[in-house]
Amino acid sequence: MNFQPRHFIDGAWSDDLSSPRIEVVTPSTGAVLGHAADASAEVVASAVDSARRTFDETAWSSLSLVERAAVIERAADLLEPRVDDVAHLLTAQMGAPITVAKGMITGGLGTMRFLAQCAREYSLVDVRDTDRGSAAVVKTPVGVVAAIAPWNGPWGMAIGKIIPALLAGCTVVFKPAPETPFDVGYLADALTEAGLPAGVLNVVTGGPDTGRALVEHPGIDKISFTGSTVAGQRIAETVSTRFVRTQLELGGKSAAIVLDDADMASVTAGIGTGCFFNSGQVCAALSRVLAPRSRYGEVVTAVEKAASSWTPGDPFDPKTTLGPLVSRRQRDRVENYIRLGRETGARLVSGGGRPAGMDSGWYVEPTVFADVDNSMRIAREEIFGPVVVVIPYDDLDDAVSIANDSDFGLHGAVFTRDPQRALDVAQRINAGTFSINNFVYNNRVPFGGVKSSGIGRDSGIEGFEAYFELKTINFDETTRAALPSLRVGASE
Repeated sequence: MNFQPRHFIDGAWSDDLSSPRIEVVTPSTGAVLGHAADASAEVVASAVDSARRTFDETAWSSLSLVERAAVIERAADLLEPRVDDVAHLLTAQMGAPITVAKGMITGGLGTMRFLAQCAREYSLVDVRDTDRGSAAVVKTPVGVVAAIAPWNGPWGMAIGKIIPALLAGCTVVFKPAPETPFDVGYLADALTEAGLPAGVLNVVTGGPDTGRALVEHPGIDKISFTGSTVAGQRIAETVSTRFVRTQLELGGKSAAIVLDDADMASVTAGIGTGCFFNSGQVCAALSRVLAPRSRYGEVVTAVEKAASSWTPGDPFDPKTTLGPLVSRRQRDRVENYIRLGRETGARLVSGGGRPAGMDSGWYVEPTVFADVDNSMRIAREEIFGPVVVVIPYDDLDDAVSIANDSDFGLHGAVFTRDPQRALDVAQRINAGTFSINNFVYNNRVPFGGVKSSGIGRDSGIEGFEAYFELKTINFDETTRAALPSLRVGASE
């Protein structure tokens, strides 16, 4: 893999010697891994022009869904022997433990095949007979997609944005995060080898200015962005006068409600994964634990036990379960919140510092705060690190009120032995996704949030459908016989 400033435009890698360089650092050691280009507006325009021209003038969007699915499946097969290579790069870029990184890569390949199968079984024409005549509802690709991904799950995010867009017949300009710019190269190369035409996928690297140039470009038909709520708000403001279709998956401060009948072993397991997986750098993290006063001490102990089970260390060691944060800046941010929690009266139960013996890299101990009020900043703002707060509640109505008292609405969970109570709570929480007695991220079903957690849904068949426009064709009976000609991309 080439760790130098390059872009993938119009089917070829090209060196970018004119743009400033971004230093890419391995977070477990602080060593420089390589450099990426901080692409200029001119480079971005070249990528968008390639995608625009390819969409308007070539056959990709008119191929059948089955033909496009075959390209994606071939690419997944080509990537299968490279799992270890990509996983090693992912660990080097973002610090994810190697066993986690391998799971991310194999999971991404599974997503490619799942989406390809969805496409094979999908129909682009729905004929409806109504009391006002007959109509065909036709799904057409939205056009040129600007896809912008974060650093906390770069491989999965690239696949989750690029693959459904390609299957729908769109062309894509993809911008990875500046911290994790290299792994998408494996995907671009595999797709090219699998037969993806030049210009269908383009990749530019860079920071905020590059992303801004991409969002502002008039050749973009849809924006798919995953990242911070602040960045999402700026994107929404930028495109508000152009009516560009916008899909935003943003931040979270999700609550896990532990009911008075909960099994503490389930709480320990679920909260452990929900709070500390990927070093807490997960938008859907269950970073607020709501505990009944009658069992408050037990819940705090269960959460503390969960924190102690995550082992910080060298992320290339298979025994390591907790890697570093992605950057010095991110560690500083998390440590500032830990200091803030102490200063505002929260009780530090465990963690709060840097792991002993970890003198290099951006590590923070799994940290648990108790006696937290939901008005505290550590309970309201997304920390994006291995920090969890435990908040007491009086009764179920109080718990639901506290859970919903948030600017965010991405995820949530409940822990209880009573299935009916679990479903009742799930219905009352204002969030786009919800888990019962566990922490689950399932990309076979829609994922996304409400309020400041974003607009639209990724994943599942709904994530695929988000890359289509709907066109209604009202027709008379003489036209009905010709309708099969509209079924471009149907499974037959």
